[in-house]
Amino acid sequence: MIMMPLSYSISDGIMLGIIVYVLMNVCTGKKGIQKISPTIWVLFVLFVVRYVQKSL
Repeated sequence: MIMMPLSYSISDGIMLGIIVYVLMNVCTGKKGIQKISPTIWVLFVLFVVRYVQKSL
């Protein structure tokens, strides 16, 4: 939610929110990784690819 007003884009805020959500769960350990559904993993990969493409 913090990135929405800073980037002036709701979609960028949601994209970064999902990326941070997955990264925080991965950093907390094995239980955090098991908590993430496969749909969120797919969104994470797609958003990371999109974010990398936007930065190039």
